Amino acid sequence: MKQATDTVPEQSAGGAAYQRRWWIVWALFGSTVLNYFNRQTLSVLAPLISQQLHLSHSDLSRIFAAFQVSYAVMWLLGGIALDLVGTRLGLSLAVIWWSLVSLATSFANSVASFGALRFLLGIGEGFNWPGASKTVAEVFPPKERGLAVAIFDSGSSVGGALAAFCIPWIALRFGWRSAFAFSGLLGFAWLAWWLMAYPRPKAGTRVNGGAASSMRLWLPTLRRRATWGVVLGRSLTDPVWWFYVFWLPQYLSDARGFSLERIALFAWIPFVAADAGNFAGGYLSGRLIARGMPVMKARKAVCVGSCLPMLAGIPAASVHSPYWALALICLALFGYASWSTMGLTLPSDLFPREVVGSVTGLSGLGAGAVSTLFTLSIGVLVDRFSYGPAFVAAGILPLLATLSILLLIRPGDECPSA
Repeated sequence: MKQATDTVPEQSAGGAAYQRRWWIVWALFGSTVLNYFNRQTLSVLAPLISQQLHLSHSDLSRIFAAFQVSYAVMWLLGGIALDLVGTRLGLSLAVIWWSLVSLATSFANSVASFGALRFLLGIGEGFNWPGASKTVAEVFPPKERGLAVAIFDSGSSVGGALAAFCIPWIALRFGWRSAFAFSGLLGFAWLAWWLMAYPRPKAGTRVNGGAASSMRLWLPTLRRRATWGVVLGRSLTDPVWWFYVFWLPQYLSDARGFSLERIALFAWIPFVAADAGNFAGGYLSGRLIARGMPVMKARKAVCVGSCLPMLAGIPAASVHSPYWALALICLALFGYASWSTMGLTLPSDLFPREVVGSVTGLSGLGAGAVSTLFTLSIGVLVDRFSYGPAFVAAGILPLLATLSILLLIRPGDECPSA
């Protein structure tokens, strides 16, 4: 039986397949926007919900952590599942799942119910990045992957910005429960777009040759030094993102005295900065490769340059002006997003495309575990002390991540078939 990989053949610019793959990546951008719009609904509404339901920062950290636990596990299990069933079906089911959970969250009324539903939300949303990275590896050549990853990954920033801007107004007009229902309904509109953009696999073929074939390819990757470079890099940078994603609205309310209306006016701006960082990292690495720089050297150069702006988050907690604090946070998120684009591109450069979803999932599992611990610690720190130590840690961790990439991923590690 002929083996299939759910791929769209590469053709020259202007060909049908060339145009098709850009439609696909923009559909992935759409799923990422929805992914973040759904998860950010709670973060944006946290000041209002915590006031109405009398939740402490530790309560919020446990609710956020419930999402991160399942999300981290599904990066790995979801990546393996997508390697087996293909991204078209896998992402379709995932978006249906997380949309239904978002609708159900409109009925939550306690720490336990919010925590349980956030856990279920993480199961669905954990499929998005392994699936998107796998799709990019399948349909884009190396010189275009940085830009393709930047496009779909920028959806996180766009989704976060849209949620920060739109959700408060929906909540103020119709109530916070309506905001969860609205975010859940959007997923079903995306589903029609995705099924039209991504071609159906040919009848009578198996995706990736089945489970045995995928496991034979996947297990040896655990012995590769580069695998753990990718895992450590992601594990030490993702906590930075989760800190700002989960805690920025609450921080602006607690430490800067922002009302929900003021959060709507300003909390979206750092996500726009992150969006610019996504494209800056993807564009710069692509330009360096086009000028003859080896692929891995170009990716590392962008990582080194990107970790420096993230240090700007350290003084953000101590400056007097809330607007200077926001400006520094914008700079930190710009650097994070540029680094993240490289981190998500590395698996497609280093590994056969049949296991890209699994390797990306393994890195997501590590990142989720570290991020969960970081999230739980923030709740305790804020209840007992302040946000300051979290800002310091968010500035230092990316330096360690970049060092891991430089030491563990070496010239020649690129996969010829990637």
